[in-house]
Amino acid sequence: MYTEKVMDHFQNPRNVGVLADADGVGQVGNPVCGDMMTFYIRVKGNRLADVKFQTFGCGAAIAVSSMVSEMAIGRTLDEAMAITNEVVAEELGGLPKNKLHCSNLGADALHAAIQNYKDRQVGFAAPAKTIAEHEGHEEECHCPYCERPIEAGAEAFCTACKVSLVECPACGGITKSGEPCLHCGAQTKQA
Repeated sequence: MYTEKVMDHFQNPRNVGVLADADGVGQVGNPVCGDMMTFYIRVKGNRLADVKFQTFGCGAAIAVSSMVSEMAIGRTLDEAMAITNEVVAEELGGLPKNKLHCSNLGADALHAAIQNYKDRQVGFAAPAKTIAEHEGHEEECHCPYCERPIEAGAEAFCTACKVSLVECPACGGITKSGEPCLHCGAQTKQA
């Protein structure tokens, strides 16, 4: 299901953490699947001198964050803004269809941190983007069992495979109602 590179970045994530006094901070997430990523950047001479991240999500989300951080360090701001979800997924050797949205979140969180830095430079101290402000990708989440899209507002039931879905109280991932969570193993309640 996952490539060796994805597993390596999940099991040995690079650049995890927080940068104290970061020059820019970007936070995005997908409230349907529960993934949330925060990127912290330090800029020197128009280049990303350091990038750290914190990710709450599945293994693919962690691997994507790790890969994005590695790809971004040392690049100019414009070069880092050119990192796309497609480039990230390709660099990881591919992602399962139901995890492609993770690559969107990683690139978007980095872009939000860069935009936050640029805003600060012109005196506009805007707060980091939050989950509700995640823009540009009206992602449809996919059922973790059949990989078909789940329509917005219909997260409680996958019409394709007839499975009741709930948000895991422990990790926020979407999983089958009344069974252990696919993402973290925590027991869920029957819907």
